[in-house]
Amino acid sequence: MNLILSGAIIALLAATLLVLLRWGNLRCTGPEPVGLFTFLAILFTSGLDMGLIIFPLTEFPTYAAEAQYQFSNPLAVEFAFWGFLIWAFYFITTFYFCVIEPRVRLFELRPVKLVNNLVIVSTCAFTAYLFLVNSAWYMPELGEAWGYLVVLAIVLAAVYSSTDIRYLKILSVSSTWLFFALILGMWWAADLGGGLFVDAAAQIGSGYFAQLPGFILPLGDYHAFYLFWWFAWSVMIGQFVSRFVGGLRTWQLLLALLVIPSIPLAIWFAVLHGYFDQGLEVGAFWKLAMLGVGVIFVINSVDSLVRLYTDNLGITVAKLGRPRFVALNVGLLSSLVLLFKFTPFEIQWVGLVVIGLYAVTLALLLTRHRRALSGIAASG
Repeated sequence: MNLILSGAIIALLAATLLVLLRWGNLRCTGPEPVGLFTFLAILFTSGLDMGLIIFPLTEFPTYAAEAQYQFSNPLAVEFAFWGFLIWAFYFITTFYFCVIEPRVRLFELRPVKLVNNLVIVSTCAFTAYLFLVNSAWYMPELGEAWGYLVVLAIVLAAVYSSTDIRYLKILSVSSTWLFFALILGMWWAADLGGGLFVDAAAQIGSGYFAQLPGFILPLGDYHAFYLFWWFAWSVMIGQFVSRFVGGLRTWQLLLALLVIPSIPLAIWFAVLHGYFDQGLEVGAFWKLAMLGVGVIFVINSVDSLVRLYTDNLGITVAKLGRPRFVALNVGLLSSLVLLFKFTPFEIQWVGLVVIGLYAVTLALLLTRHRRALSGIAASG
């Protein structure tokens, strides 16, 4: 599987370069364009889930101890798994669904549409499953039974939120500000000082950017898990956020995706690394605050994905009515969460399916739609 993954990553980066060379100056506009800040808030909160909040403190010790990560440092490794270059995964799909798909409509073909929506539903459920299995580390007193009830409540809130677009915009912007408030609060509570960020910048610069080629291909199975996870997310996020692109040129879109989300990621990881490096314990209040922001991230992500696959399949609120719409999607997602929990089903399989979907799409573009590609102006 890792050999397929490596080939897919190289092909994706090559496609990114070709898109920049061919259409770098093209202005990209989706059907529901929004301002830059709202677009980035939607991208950031839809494209990341609570793993961003809860994983780093559990992962830093592994990155510090295991031999495969010793060419870098724990902070840089964490950043590599979440930031900068891997946002190219989202760029290529956002560009495709904003510029190419309206001309070729490959994702309206029945087999492609079916696979695409199975991917979306599965990854949507995986987001809720992550909360279920990882919240125990932060709040063990919650207990397993209450954990299931909380996940059910999250899924219910997300599905209800997906019934009206105004909820998404409110959730995206408010969760972004809450995330910034969490960073500031945890930094202030631990009295980490301003020098923390100078040191973090140096660690990320020397451990990530100076070692960037080492992070492109999977370092091991855990890194491969992350990369498959990003592939699983990428096709859905591209479909969703492409709706809201507000006239950015292609090179600006890439730059925005690579740089702007990476800044708060780096700051957040720096604060958590400060706790790890200084052996500080995260108090109950801040654990609860982390879970709270994580819950909002999950609701926002699941909202986005439910909205996407229900639109694709035509099972909309207008068609079913809100009660039936909510009941159908809560039942479906809850069943899939249990599938992840109690069967060998893994997100890596979903990522592998997405890679196959990319390969089919590329083959169709090259064999059936060359004229449509050549008709796309280099600028606009």
